[in-house]
Amino acid sequence: TTRAQVRPPQLFLFLCERTLRTVMAKRTSSGGDTNGKAAKLGADELCIRTVRMVSADVVQKANSGHPGAPIGCAPMAHVLWAKVMNYSPSNPEWIARDRFVLSNGHGCALQYTMLHLTGYNVTMDNLKAFRQLGSNTPGHPENFMTAGVEVCTGPLGQGISQACGMALAQTHMAATFNKPNFPVFDNYTYVICGDGCMQEGVSGEACSLAGHLKLGRLIVLYDDNNITIDGATELSFSEDVNKRYEAYGWHVQTVEDGNSDHEAIAKAIEAAKAVTDKPSFIKVKTVIAFGAPTKQGTSGSHGAPLGAEEIKNMREAVGAAQEDFKVPDEVYAHYKQAPGAAAEGKWNAMFAEYEKAHADLAAEIKRRFYTKELPAGWKESLPSWKAGDKALATRQASQQVLHGFAPKLPEFMGGSADLTPSTLTKWNGAVDYSTKTPEGRYVRWGVREHGMAAMCNGMAAYGGLIPFASTFMQFTGYALGAVRLSSLSRFQVIYVMTHDSIGLGEDGPTHQPVEMLAQMRTQPNLLVMRPADGNECSGAYAAALENRTGPSLLCFSREGCEQLEGSSADHVAKGAYVLKEDADAKVTLVGSGSQMQLCLKAAKLLKIPARLVSLPCTQLFDAQSADYKASVFKAGVPTLSVEAASAVGVEGIYAHASVCMRQFGLSAPGGEAYKFFGFSPEGVAEKAEKLVAFYEGKAVPNLMDRLVFPAVPTGH
Repeated sequence: TTRAQVRPPQLFLFLCERTLRTVMAKRTSSGGDTNGKAAKLGADELCIRTVRMVSADVVQKANSGHPGAPIGCAPMAHVLWAKVMNYSPSNPEWIARDRFVLSNGHGCALQYTMLHLTGYNVTMDNLKAFRQLGSNTPGHPENFMTAGVEVCTGPLGQGISQACGMALAQTHMAATFNKPNFPVFDNYTYVICGDGCMQEGVSGEACSLAGHLKLGRLIVLYDDNNITIDGATELSFSEDVNKRYEAYGWHVQTVEDGNSDHEAIAKAIEAAKAVTDKPSFIKVKTVIAFGAPTKQGTSGSHGAPLGAEEIKNMREAVGAAQEDFKVPDEVYAHYKQAPGAAAEGKWNAMFAEYEKAHADLAAEIKRRFYTKELPAGWKESLPSWKAGDKALATRQASQQVLHGFAPKLPEFMGGSADLTPSTLTKWNGAVDYSTKTPEGRYVRWGVREHGMAAMCNGMAAYGGLIPFASTFMQFTGYALGAVRLSSLSRFQVIYVMTHDSIGLGEDGPTHQPVEMLAQMRTQPNLLVMRPADGNECSGAYAAALENRTGPSLLCFSREGCEQLEGSSADHVAKGAYVLKEDADAKVTLVGSGSQMQLCLKAAKLLKIPARLVSLPCTQLFDAQSADYKASVFKAGVPTLSVEAASAVGVEGIYAHASVCMRQFGLSAPGGEAYKFFGFSPEGVAEKAEKLVAFYEGKAVPNLMDRLVFPAVPTGH
């Protein structure tokens, strides 16, 4: 058969089959046989074959998963773990370890197999329990479930983007702490990714910035296997990825035979490490499920088990023993002797000398990475206001809070998505992070909301930093995929979101986030705080900085807000509190953010006594005791909520009725937009009176007296 006789799709399969026949012939001539005798293969080839077969067995045993990528990527993984990376199976949190990210997380059978073979706490029984309830080998990598997994991946593009954040963090830590003869932070970040990661937009945002910032210790291996779920990539993806990454400013190489030429992969990585002023991108051309007689090179091997018969025939073809989960002793021994596994001892000896020479810096590293305590006295730096002080937009109050604590909190690092003059997130004395000043802590993310949030996750995963990201509240939607992973991963990322309602005015409904507040409140493990004045801004930042096991999203206004009588920074931690009590109240007005001042003014117009409640954070309030909740929302008193946003999640839970947004906003000056939609003292007072009249002679439902079943503990 010649090329001219075969159509292009058939040609691809023909070349795959020809390659396999050639490789099998070479292996047979070197002594491969169906009994899988270890002595017949070199150590590298035996390890790669074992990784492939165990990965296939992992998926087959679960009858669920993705075998093709683990089989195809096995040579890359072997080279990284056996020859390249520094790691510590006995201490997975070792701060100087090389970071590894499997961005195509559906191929996690590969990562779990490597963790098992190299001595991490992933047993053979764990491999056999892949994707099963209670296992530490879930269907996609989860950093909190499996030692040795750095970040949650699976949503394609997120892994490589988080890796960009890890690489950024490394350069900052190196610039801050490294000294001559003491390379405390000199690790690399390695990534294996696939075609899906190249197609998702978030990776483009993050990799563009990584190239701009010249993150030279970031090395990506791209598994170019020409297959996606639908079929061949030519169905929807034909760009020259190498040229794209060259345009980003990356160092680019290609390995033509990623199926068998592990030495070429190793040489490419060494060449990448020699380029220190650019991140490196290595396209490794592979055949998905390489070695599977009828399924290699097909989409059928992507997202379903190969099948028992196919695996049997594959074992026979590659000369492996006909035994599930078979790992020869020589393979365990080979990985145990990997040079990277002994690196921690050398680093510990170096750090002991560093501690003698630079005691203050060593103590700071220990505080950030080991005790994880915030610096002493940081809370005293938070500003406070009193009633009658100058009215400020809460974004302006936020900036004053940043001026106070950020200089005293060196781990606080981040910036805005090209909106610094609007979000007001740069504090006095802040130095830009750049190639010239990597010790700087203010990051210019550019117009890249999704990449910004994903890179913040990577920075949090690296450790020693509290990253923050900022944009307009409405553009949280652009970043939502990464914000969700912040919550799932338990990363302390602080999202500073301004222009939080129709009060932003003239920019109109494209920028007015009527639904975003409600949407974000529904996300598990995310504190959403909408402070009403300066004191509550201080309280919101305090709560976010003390929230060490998850992200926080702070919502700030464009419009001015009065400094309220009775507001409290400390009370933000309770989620809601009584701002003004009245024992004879006929109605409770509850609000958040800039609408709290409307409640105050409306109460003065009412002819009936009213209570005022501030609700900066529903999640924190929900965690309070039943007695405290009952003291805030009193039984028998109708409650009216006031928020220039959707009332979903508030109406019927904290309030009997709502002044809210039930449609998109409009373009007009902020005050006029508010008035048009009924957000005025007169409008709120009118609706409060109607609510009281509605319940005249009726029993007022006690919204705090309801049964709420707790979340089921899962480890998530």
